[in-house]
Amino acid sequence: MWYLPESERVKFKEPFGALFPDIDSALKYLGDAPIYAVGDVVTRNLRRKGIVPQLSVIDGNTMREPCKCTPLLPVKRIEVKNPAGFITEELICALRTGVDNSPALVHVEGEEDLAVIPLVMMLSEKSAVLYGQPCEGVVVRIVDSASKKRAEELFSLFVQV
Repeated sequence: MWYLPESERVKFKEPFGALFPDIDSALKYLGDAPIYAVGDVVTRNLRRKGIVPQLSVIDGNTMREPCKCTPLLPVKRIEVKNPAGFITEELICALRTGVDNSPALVHVEGEEDLAVIPLVMMLSEKSAVLYGQPCEGVVVRIVDSASKKRAEELFSLFVQV
């Protein structure tokens, strides 16, 4: 498993993609790209628009508080444990299984926030990863070679434990 040291966390505060104020503007931006969602609220908002993402990664919380809007999706569900501040092998395997068997939902016991990093690294180019930026909106990252390189740079800040 990999741990993100406290000293490196500031590098994860900036959006890892284009920031939009709401789901509607985010959807206009991404066009017909396959959609992957990280977060309960983003997944719920996509579902309200009639969209079932290829993969949704949720943890039942929003801003570390229980989320009363966790969506129910009629898709394969994968349960995984991943503590806050970590990326576990189990999470990476669950993401890969979900990507390979989409549509799917990965339900994380712990925290799902950092799943964006390995997800971008494993997705094919032109896929879109959406996640919430607390109190600001929705981030859309279209996967391309630059985003994969940046994800690898961010992942290199983790310490294997």
